[in-house]
Amino acid sequence: MALKHSISWWCFADKVEPKLLIESAAQLGYDGIDLVEQEFWDPICDAGLELAAINGHVTLEDGLNKLENHDRIEREIVEKLELTSEYPIHCLICFTGNRHQEDDQRGLDVTAQGLQRVAKAAEDAGTYLVLELLNSKVDHPG
Repeated sequence: MALKHSISWWCFADKVEPKLLIESAAQLGYDGIDLVEQEFWDPICDAGLELAAINGHVTLEDGLNKLENHDRIEREIVEKLELTSEYPIHCLICFTGNRHQEDDQRGLDVTAQGLQRVAKAAEDAGTYLVLELLNSKVDHPG
C-alpha cells in the first residue's frame, strides 16, 4: 500500500483563503485534506483531493466514554457514514472524551461498547473509525 499524505484544514484555515489552500494542497501533491467543514468538500473533491478524515461526531471533550452519549454519537456516525457513498471519505475520527473523574478501565470498556455499536456500519461503508486520544497533559486535563 502506498503512503498518502494529507494536510489538516484547521492548521491553515484561519491563515490562508480556502480556495488558495485547496489549490496549493493539490499543486504540492497532497492526496487529501482532513478535518474540514462540509461546505468545502465539493471544492476539495473538484481539485482531485480526498477527504482524508472527518469528525465522526461532535464534541471532543464529551465522547464515547460516557454511556449517555452513545445514542447521539451512533446517530452522528451513521449520518457521516451515509456521506461516504457521495464523497471520498476514508476515516471518521472518534473521541473518547475527557475522563470526567471516571476510572480508566471503565472509560475503556464504555468506549469499546460505543464503537461496537457502529463497527458493522463502518465496515459496510469501507470506512475506518479512528479513535483520537486527547492530550491530558497539555489541553485536555483529566
